[in-house]
Amino acid sequence: MRHGFTTGSCAAAAAKAAAYMLLLGKEKEMITIMTPKGIPYHAQILNPFRQETSVSCAVRKDGGDDPDITTGCLVFAKVTIESTDHAKEEACIIIEGGIGVGLVTKPGLDQPVGNAAINRVPRQMIKKEVLELCHLADFKGTLLVEISIPDGLTLAKHTFNPRLGIVGGISVLGTSGIVEPMSSQALLDTIKVELNVHREACETMIAVSPGNYGLDFMKESYNYDLNKSVKCSNFIGETIDMAIQCGFEKMLLTGHIGKLVKVAGGIMNTHSKEGDCRMELIIAASLKAGASIEVLQQMMECVTTTEAVHILKENCILSKTMDQLMEKIEFYLKRRAVGKIQIECMVYDNQFGELGASSGAKKLLAELLQR
Repeated sequence: MRHGFTTGSCAAAAAKAAAYMLLLGKEKEMITIMTPKGIPYHAQILNPFRQETSVSCAVRKDGGDDPDITTGCLVFAKVTIESTDHAKEEACIIIEGGIGVGLVTKPGLDQPVGNAAINRVPRQMIKKEVLELCHLADFKGTLLVEISIPDGLTLAKHTFNPRLGIVGGISVLGTSGIVEPMSSQALLDTIKVELNVHREACETMIAVSPGNYGLDFMKESYNYDLNKSVKCSNFIGETIDMAIQCGFEKMLLTGHIGKLVKVAGGIMNTHSKEGDCRMELIIAASLKAGASIEVLQQMMECVTTTEAVHILKENCILSKTMDQLMEKIEFYLKRRAVGKIQIECMVYDNQFGELGASSGAKKLLAELLQR
């Protein structure tokens, strides 16, 4: 599968090309930078615009075979001569964000409050590439590099940025400079960032859910503010680990039975490719709860957990079955937490509502609602 390049790589390539045209006075249609991963990026330069003391140009984002919403957008860099003071040993590079690049308004992110959401590694890449041209041109003054992404204002609505306190656009990201297809690292990084933001706000308790359904359940059932929750996708175990690393004292996990029933079997990554034993776990819990052979046989034919819940409810054994499942879910969650964080869980179904809760879930929920 073909890898792509991050917005950070695009910004660095555009900045290098703009600096080249500004300082050397020559047109540039292609530019090459070396990514932190050690893979060269050969970027086509688009929309060059030259003025007396500045040059701007763009690079089109290519996400490879793992495209995201930024794929296809233009990342612009405008390089301006701010000063020609040659008394310094090395040029000074100032990096700022323009239109479509978000502004950090909450602590806990890669950049401090007030900075453009251009992360540390992209900033290092931009500075390295522009300084290379300064050395080539023997320029030791001050250059202002402004990164802008005109589509960023629209794209930001489809990202986590508004919830993270990044306003006015998207972030310029990337730690390796490349986008690896089918990588789960970006999701894990996003979860960690969200946890950091909540922890920096001095929160010691966190509500977590695999997805929007869980957050909606909390909102509709308990009027819990969704902005105080974190989506963990399928990464239950890794999220517990990261919550511990961030210093949280308590965590409430809420989710659909179709996801969280897997935790009753010790499965901490609930993606179907990692294992799918939903019905087997429900059947085992039902057997222990006293279900008849006929009920068990009916559930063996079920395709969805909602079907199984319906059968259990009709046969008046749903409550006992959920008690068995919650006991196992609580056991495996607390085994993962190894005593370093209090972790509770609530399980629901879209049709039947709340199905079960761990021993301390309701008390923790009450504490969360009082924040």
